[in-house]
Amino acid sequence: MTKQSNRYQQLIEKIFFDNYKKGKKEVSFHRHDFESSAKELNLKLPKNLGDVVYSIRYRTKLPDSILATQSKGMEWIIEGAGRAKYSFKLVKVNRIIPNPDLITIKIPDSTPEIVSQYSLSDEQALLAKIRYNRLIDIFLGLTTYSLQNHLRTTVKLVGQIEIDEMYVGIDERGRHFVMPVQAKGGSDQLSVVQTSQDIKCCTEKYPNLICRAISAQFMDDDLIALFELIVQDDQIKVVQERHYKLVPGKSISDADLKQYQNIS
Repeated sequence: MTKQSNRYQQLIEKIFFDNYKKGKKEVSFHRHDFESSAKELNLKLPKNLGDVVYSIRYRTKLPDSILATQSKGMEWIIEGAGRAKYSFKLVKVNRIIPNPDLITIKIPDSTPEIVSQYSLSDEQALLAKIRYNRLIDIFLGLTTYSLQNHLRTTVKLVGQIEIDEMYVGIDERGRHFVMPVQAKGGSDQLSVVQTSQDIKCCTEKYPNLICRAISAQFMDDDLIALFELIVQDDQIKVVQERHYKLVPGKSISDADLKQYQNIS
């Protein structure tokens, strides 16, 4: 564990147990709790307090002492609860991970070489590959356009959020769609919290558009898993999943094309 992640865990552990009582399923806290906790623990306060929550959500597991309070089949997540407010919530275990048994669909790689050469992060590289290869269009069967990436905004009862990339689109019947895209590369995990927040944002900001939430993850350098997700019974459910591999056009054989004819 890095020194930074250990510091984050110490802060989260103190904040949790300062507010937790046995049997509670929700533990609320405020951003200023990081300041008081860091002072009491004699720790250097992180410059970016939001990174503490982000890291615990996607990169670093909760401290063992907090995990020990989880009941069987349940886990703690951290949700936004308003401006500078957060809440630990005990929910059913809900993982979004690629299905290794799905067929791989080869797509001619249209990513400009200069973009691949200078991509600075896995997440940015993933978003770029999705955009240049029109994978959202292919996945959903819509005509879509990137509206904005790294959209920062606030949502009622959630607080500030950031959406990795927002698309809008239209179908053959003239219906308009909004598609928040969550992208994860490397060891970062897709998050049910971020998906839920993205959907709440679209419902609030674009009430007349149909929201179709998308999550994307690198399975390896050129194999991309795409998920369409919905919220059902307070859990994130997978509507559909596809795996696309970006390859040179000449690598797609007649046998590949014949095989794709049978995909439903």
